[in-house]
Amino acid sequence: MKEKTTNELQAILSKTKPDGLKNYLEENRDSMYLNDKPFAEFMRGQFKTKKLTQQQVFDKAGIPERYGYKLISGEKKTVQRDIILRICIVAGFSLKDTQTALTLYSMPILYSKIPRDSVIIIAINQRFKNVERVDELMEEYGFPLLTTCGSDDI
Repeated sequence: MKEKTTNELQAILSKTKPDGLKNYLEENRDSMYLNDKPFAEFMRGQFKTKKLTQQQVFDKAGIPERYGYKLISGEKKTVQRDIILRICIVAGFSLKDTQTALTLYSMPILYSKIPRDSVIIIAINQRFKNVERVDELMEEYGFPLLTTCGSDDI
């Protein structure tokens, strides 16, 4: 069975009544995250698809490896959205996949009406896979650079 997109699931849910919930859950099982750590499942799946190791991603993102593994697994939590963005950027995520990662991590998605977010969106759409290149663009337009891991995070 073909995996349904979030929009397809949303459309089905908009027409589903409470007594149809059991049927919805059964019919759409293949399109859902079934474990209790959807962020980890999504990220590991993306890395595998892109033939990247977590170690490669953390190294390119400037994130200490141990900390990165704990972020992905859910053992550690960050409140700095830029840390998740760094991972998505160096892993070459599309905008859609970046938004999904942010949503699954319970972070605000990138919003085109926020100027700093617009710069990040352009960088992602242009497939910048280098945080330094994104930071150069941020600096050029007077926005704060992508946050790095501080001692508070580790």
